[in-house]
Amino acid sequence: MNIQEILTQKVKEAVEKLHSVSIEEVEFQATRKEFEGDITVVVFPMLRQVKTNPVALGEAIGNHLKENVAEVANFNVVKGFLNIVLSDAYFLKSFNLIKDDATYGSVKSDENSPKIMVEYSSPNTNKPLHLGHIRNNLLGYSVAEILKAAGNTVYKTQIINDRGIHICKSMLAWQKFGEGETPESTGLKGDKLVGNYYVKFDKEYKTQIEELKKQGVTEDDAKQEAPLLLEAKKMLLQWEAGDEEVVALWKKMNQWVYDGFKETYRELGVDFDKNYYESNTYLLGKEVVNDGLEKGVFYRKDDGSVWIDLTDDGLDEKIVLRADGTAVYMTQDIGTAIQRVKDFDINGMVYTVGNEQDYHFKVLFLILKKLGYEWANHLYHLSYGMVDLPSGKMKSREGTVVDADDLMTEMTQTAKEISEELGKLEGYSKEEKEALYKTIGLGALKYYILKVDPKKRILFNPEESVDFQGNTGPFIQYTYARIQSILRKATFDYQQDIESYKLHEKERELIKQLALYPEIVQQAAAQHSPALIANYTYELVKVFNSFYQNISILGVDDSEEKIFRVQLAKTVANTIKSAFSLLGIDVPEQM
Repeated sequence: MNIQEILTQKVKEAVEKLHSVSIEEVEFQATRKEFEGDITVVVFPMLRQVKTNPVALGEAIGNHLKENVAEVANFNVVKGFLNIVLSDAYFLKSFNLIKDDATYGSVKSDENSPKIMVEYSSPNTNKPLHLGHIRNNLLGYSVAEILKAAGNTVYKTQIINDRGIHICKSMLAWQKFGEGETPESTGLKGDKLVGNYYVKFDKEYKTQIEELKKQGVTEDDAKQEAPLLLEAKKMLLQWEAGDEEVVALWKKMNQWVYDGFKETYRELGVDFDKNYYESNTYLLGKEVVNDGLEKGVFYRKDDGSVWIDLTDDGLDEKIVLRADGTAVYMTQDIGTAIQRVKDFDINGMVYTVGNEQDYHFKVLFLILKKLGYEWANHLYHLSYGMVDLPSGKMKSREGTVVDADDLMTEMTQTAKEISEELGKLEGYSKEEKEALYKTIGLGALKYYILKVDPKKRILFNPEESVDFQGNTGPFIQYTYARIQSILRKATFDYQQDIESYKLHEKERELIKQLALYPEIVQQAAAQHSPALIANYTYELVKVFNSFYQNISILGVDDSEEKIFRVQLAKTVANTIKSAFSLLGIDVPEQM
């Protein structure tokens, strides 16, 4: 039993003995900082069954606990709050279990663990990844790692939007203006090369619109009649018909993009277990709709289109098949969800998609429930806000989109400039410096984004994120590196358990903070929130730095004291590394 379970049992026992009353629950909370204590029993709810003074009841329960629970060293009562002081022996025993646990904070999954699929990234193959994709990827990857640490079996996936008119626009522009350019001939990443032709299409398309307007064509008609757009629509029809030349071009240019994405994902440190492609999934769901028609879930309008009426559920009517029998995105998403369950036998899914799609996912989840899929009760939309940059910061060619690769390069450069200003890298080789700049820069980027609640919009300031002070990735990385320096200087054996030792107040605080980690991991998994992990880690680092600044570690004379404090520092470092791994952030051994 953990301490809360022991105390619950003994508090119930005390109330039964003192007042002959059985209470169902015991409410706990963290002890407020201004009072002595490690855990607090809230007495007030008991007064519904025990008619007495709250202070008197708290005193009586406290005396019973002190006499009957070895872990209780003392107590005090403030109004209706019983603040319990736990013994040094309890904290030492707890710490010895923590320090020897190589997987502390994580729960190992087994064949009975829930199986969850996390979808993230899901880009279009007509342009490079951008800043919005970075937040998406970081959130999705981190939530997958947190769910895994909480004891689930997790599969990471993306659906790549590799078909449609936007893809044909890049293809057509390359065909017309590319003169055979390739990533190899230009030295450009494939996704950037294809993205350039998407921009080129848009530029030429707008020129054609203006020319048509000069000829007296209205703007709306010009947008529809521009020859370039008509050619792109024709190319899409050719693709759908399986035209060999068009399909060959589509495969070639998409592969350029996939190779570019792969490089970006590697730099960002994210991965996937399975890729789904819209070109393979866009027909999925049509059979499901037909089955739903027979069951009365959907209905057909006079024009032949198929709909579902969700007005009784507070939503609206939603089309699932057009009058010509073609699918819409909703149809595809229904079919893809069902296919994923067939592929992986999963119990639930997490969709990492921006908050502009909130309504879409409400509709999707409700339709799947109405179709009778039990697993639809375990679908979650990890909705997130946009990322903004201060005006003028790292604008792309057109000043509208921030390229993901450019941003990562800029972060590494910013880390380099700040590190050189601080002058902390004497004795490093050029290669070691470059690796460290990347670790710091990407750590700063990831932490700055992940420390914010996913639902909130972010104003991302690159220079602020690389600050070595405050709630930043580099500040936490620096603390980890500081502890590694201490451990390198600790040349004595510090492995043995310390079982009898009078704890300093700062040591108790640190052990209490460490003890919270497994619970934080579970909370972060339940709430799909990396921010809980990020901010827990910052609090742990703050408590450690207070410990480090107030008491000596290697400078004490008492060997037992020295051993324990080195163990404590090492366990903090291990927990920082574990927590940061859940955020996809590396920690440097030196800094």
